[in-house]
Amino acid sequence: MNITILGDGGWGTALSKILAENGHAVKVWGAFPEYLEELAAKRVNRKFLPGVPLPDSIRYEADMGKAVAAAEMVVLATPTQFLRGVLNTFHPYFQVRRHLLVNVAKGIEEKSLKRIGEITLEILGPSAYAVLSGPSHAEESARGIPTAVAAASSDPALARTVRDAFMNRSFRVYTTNDVIGVELGGALKNVIALAAGIIDGMELGDNPKAALLTRGIAEMGRLGRKLGGNPETFAGLSGIGDLIVTCASRHSRNRHVGEELGRGRKLDEIIAAMQMSVAEGVKTAPGAKKLAEMNSVQTPIIDQIYEVLYNGKSPESAIDDLMRRDPKSE
Repeated sequence: MNITILGDGGWGTALSKILAENGHAVKVWGAFPEYLEELAAKRVNRKFLPGVPLPDSIRYEADMGKAVAAAEMVVLATPTQFLRGVLNTFHPYFQVRRHLLVNVAKGIEEKSLKRIGEITLEILGPSAYAVLSGPSHAEESARGIPTAVAAASSDPALARTVRDAFMNRSFRVYTTNDVIGVELGGALKNVIALAAGIIDGMELGDNPKAALLTRGIAEMGRLGRKLGGNPETFAGLSGIGDLIVTCASRHSRNRHVGEELGRGRKLDEIIAAMQMSVAEGVKTAPGAKKLAEMNSVQTPIIDQIYEVLYNGKSPESAIDDLMRRDPKSE
């Protein structure tokens, strides 16, 4: 297939490598032409995926019209809070009968509280749309380390098309029709990962982390079901699978932010030190909290993470308040 990836970050770069090695004709669009020139010349993404050689067949194009002109599949690999602007740039060139859209980003838009599928529908209208998500750090997938993810679409044939495009001996793809659940699993787990990082930064040990993951997936499931997701999805790759890897991995930006908060650093200082890297959970937390409130869903972990991030609450106080909640049945 002719495939264009909108986004030259770590995950977009890893997927460009996977798709090129699968035999597809791949183009990558990015917002900074001078950096695309560097990628084309040096064949390594030093900012977002250092140390991984990129195939010579991948083409880099700063002009959106040229980037998507021949594309049959367009992969949305732009961080959630910037995607609206990219979709508006793409809109004049979008052909509903030609372009299959595959979202690979994870998050909830802060102002609108919308999933990426909802943002895409708002800007581009009805389309052939799928989402690819699961426990998949770019640093490992790009190096051929075994990875399994889920491809979701309301059209089973589209889900299978996405599966067949991406799947190879080290990148396994399962299919599902639960777009809402897969997108929410990928978004909400980032907030829980901030809490996991806080536990690690405070050096509290294994007991609280196990409890956090267990109660965290319960929160994700409650809110996800209320918003239209299938409960079984949150027990799968895009739910508990993605939660585990994001809460445990040294590659996790969200866990890193939480870890630094647990060590006593301020959020602004942590984000500044990360330069252009994005920790989606920081921007997803307010949206997740508002969605829970609007739908009368109890999300105590998400609520406490919001207080730590935005109201200056200490991690110690947040943990204490969680432990002192009224007794409940599991």
